[in-house]
Amino acid sequence: MKVKLSDLYDIGSSKRVFQSEWQKSGVPFYRAREIAKLSIDGYVDNELFINEDLYLEYINMYGKPEAGDVMVTGVGTLGVCYIVKPEDRFYFKDGNILWFKQKAKDRILSEYLVKAFDSKEAKEFIDKNSSGTTVGTFTIQTAKKMEISLPSIQEQRNIIQKITKIESVIKQRRQQLQLLDTLIKARFVELFGDPTTNPKGWEETTIGDECFYIKDGPHKSLPDIGKENGGHPFISVRNIVNGFIDFSTARYISDEDYADAIKKCHPEKGDMLYSKGGTTGIAKLIDIDEEFANWVHVAVLKFDKSKLNGVFFENMLNGAYCYEQSQRLTKGIANRDLVLSAMAQIKMYRPPMELQEQFADFVKQVDKSKVAVQKALDETQLLFDSLMQQYFG
Repeated sequence: MKVKLSDLYDIGSSKRVFQSEWQKSGVPFYRAREIAKLSIDGYVDNELFINEDLYLEYINMYGKPEAGDVMVTGVGTLGVCYIVKPEDRFYFKDGNILWFKQKAKDRILSEYLVKAFDSKEAKEFIDKNSSGTTVGTFTIQTAKKMEISLPSIQEQRNIIQKITKIESVIKQRRQQLQLLDTLIKARFVELFGDPTTNPKGWEETTIGDECFYIKDGPHKSLPDIGKENGGHPFISVRNIVNGFIDFSTARYISDEDYADAIKKCHPEKGDMLYSKGGTTGIAKLIDIDEEFANWVHVAVLKFDKSKLNGVFFENMLNGAYCYEQSQRLTKGIANRDLVLSAMAQIKMYRPPMELQEQFADFVKQVDKSKVAVQKALDETQLLFDSLMQQYFG
């Protein structure tokens, strides 16, 4: 059974607080970003406040969020939910945040509403109906039209319990991956020292010194003919994910376009991919046999493998020392770009090959564990997605 949210909650926002009334102390004043952080982390380091008198005036006239009410972001990342706790005391920005006041506690649990907002159906509804040309907004009127599946209260409790349990497993798997990454970083510092201070006195070099080939892909978008039609993968920055090359969201281009693309830039196994547009300064060693082409936002670095181990090189580039340089050299705000000539200037170190290979052997052992954890995470995520589809459509 589908029910409109307006039948379950009084949906509104707050009385406007003007920027001139913001303060550095007093009663916390939340915008969408604070609600999103509370939702994810459970706490927020607040930057804005209003004075006590204004807070009391507004809550006496217009009310305040009560325990169990749900705050939902209306700008930024849309539809992020936070359930108000008994100890919460705050006011919030009108328009930025929607206030779902409980009026049917016997029909819906707030925890169930939050899970419903996480569903694919809810996200698609918000995306389709968000107003605004450049920056979408989730409005009160749109929220009132939104519908969700509404089982009995007991069934809602069962659904919440099942989904929460799976979410806990997903979180645990992700933490395991983070710990393994931390282990690799610790081993890097143990063998080579912190590159920022270079305590072992390694010879300084640059990407330009180490690479005899630094090129990016075609400077135009190429038509997607689909994998099913024999297309070749055409990757961008979004396809370099968590230390893997992910082809699931890649475009697939024709034989003709692929041939033209690799004439300009030809990525091969053993080369290094390095992001240069949008999200810049992320490296990934090509360690797979599949052939593909790359767009302008990804550079390909070819280097002398007798002097530089690819696994070491990848970790060197992704470490703070090189990454921070890449960010300083990236130009633009809306269209961020790390041009090839600037990329070549990034400083690095090249320790003895014996040490590089020792580090690479360690990483390969850790990567075996990472592959097993990632497989378990993917399987759990598939189960989660299946249940969300089953429960919320």
